Amino acid sequence: MREIHDQKESEAVKQKPHKNNIRTVLWDAKIFSGWEKEFEGADVIINMAGRSVDCRYNQKNKDLIMNSRVDSTRIIGEAIAQCSHPPKVWLNSSTATIYRHSLDKKMSEEKGEIGTGFSVNVAKAWEKAFFTNNTPQTRKVALRTSIVLGKNGGALQPIKKITLLGLGGKQGNGKQKFSWIHEEDFVRSLDFLINNSRVEGAINIVAPEPSTTSELMKLMRTTLKVPFGLTSPKPLLELGAFLIQTETELLLKSRNVIPKRLTDEGFHFTHHNLELALQDLLA
Repeated sequence: MREIHDQKESEAVKQKPHKNNIRTVLWDAKIFSGWEKEFEGADVIINMAGRSVDCRYNQKNKDLIMNSRVDSTRIIGEAIAQCSHPPKVWLNSSTATIYRHSLDKKMSEEKGEIGTGFSVNVAKAWEKAFFTNNTPQTRKVALRTSIVLGKNGGALQPIKKITLLGLGGKQGNGKQKFSWIHEEDFVRSLDFLINNSRVEGAINIVAPEPSTTSELMKLMRTTLKVPFGLTSPKPLLELGAFLIQTETELLLKSRNVIPKRLTDEGFHFTHHNLELALQDLLA
């Protein structure tokens, strides 16, 4: 196994010893510098490079969010295209945010409706860079991933902060759909896609049943044993997001996405129930 890290992580990586069959190689996601040779004869490429969206959407951060995704995807395609023995599979991150705000319609890969706005534009440019790469010998899967809930870091942490601050009540009108996936099922789904040669194209990486933000916050309060949560209309959420330097999109956009292609192919989720998933992750 080979890990490729951005140069910004170089100091930490230099101090990281090789372990078992893992070798670490540095790259800057923009130009060839030798890292591209690692792709020759590789079985699988998994690209998750991209500036975190847990930030304020000022122009500088918007440019970093967009360019880090598009540039890294484009140059990986160029690296694969020059291989004599290219990788068999390339999994590339995308996002379930590509679909429109939806309270009523569940978005599958086939019938989902693409939305508008900055985050959607990022998703469309990301997938365009991925699918327009000329890599005919490499099976490609775009991971339209929902909000991944994990023990350390990720989207669950700002939601946890809001809850512990006593702001874990209804967010906006509370009717927004909340599509999510447990970190364990996220990893399992990638393994499933790597080993299922029939699957290519865009795949929704989400738990089978979307919840609502109202139910999410209720379960967060119960699980964290926080006795109350103030209702947060949009202006108050904007203030809270500013204070913790993030955006309200996490809780105000209705993500109503289902994993139709995964379930049709026979993938079985370990974590279907949001309440049990939160109990596991926040224990």
